[in-house]
Amino acid sequence: MRDLVTVDWLADHLHDDDLVVVDASMAPPGSGDPLPDDGIPGAVRFDIDGAMSRHDEADGLGPVGVHDMLAPSDFERALRGLGIRAGDRVVAYDAAGLFSSARAWWMLRAAGVDAAVLDGGLPAWTEAGHPTAPILASLGRPSDLTVAWDASAFVDADVTAAALASGDAAVLDARSPSRFSGAEPDPREGVRAGHMPGADSLHYASIAPDGRMLPVEALAERLRSAAAERPIIASCGSGVTAAVLALAATITGREVTVYDGSWSEWGRDDSGRSVTADD
Repeated sequence: MRDLVTVDWLADHLHDDDLVVVDASMAPPGSGDPLPDDGIPGAVRFDIDGAMSRHDEADGLGPVGVHDMLAPSDFERALRGLGIRAGDRVVAYDAAGLFSSARAWWMLRAAGVDAAVLDGGLPAWTEAGHPTAPILASLGRPSDLTVAWDASAFVDADVTAAALASGDAAVLDARSPSRFSGAEPDPREGVRAGHMPGADSLHYASIAPDGRMLPVEALAERLRSAAAERPIIASCGSGVTAAVLALAATITGREVTVYDGSWSEWGRDDSGRSVTADD
């Protein structure tokens, strides 16, 4: 299965026995917007703000990275709870078009699951005239899924810092230009404004305008402009929209990994790491 699929493809395959659709919708940080109750028929909730993220405390100072990746054994348990079986193909979508679905795709891919993102998400599905139905908590069936973990899918702050110092990899920040520059305060309490010294800005919405990914040739050019031919470390606010950059890089054949903690870890008031804000 391709990493990015169309509404037409999904409509043709929606009832395949080995296809699972997950709704990975989440509200932008600080918005408090409710998640949709209805989605693509048969979809199960992939709750990035809840059960699908780790919520560790850093020495009692609050969450480290907000949406940190679960341990492989915990992720396997969560996926089995949804009813995803060995050999299933999974298509992830979200209610914004292409915002958080790529995070679900990257997590599933790291776990060895054949996964894809629905280009345009739920808006594209409904615009094409397809019906919706209540989102399920689980498919309610036994699962024999075993996670085959790819340890290279995510990196930590130390690896990211080493790449920034050496220049061996390009660190690309998917947040908005105003958040990257520090002109806009971070929406999370206790997190500074600005960006990692040496990182470059590539807003996820600039490569997926209106929730649809740019053509491959345009994606390749954007990535060449931002990162030349270097490997890419994708970052963002909390590791979610960084996966949109990872999707673009994967589609164009680039080497990429995701800084899991992203800015919510690096930019914490107590992190001790340097921050750059533009004048």
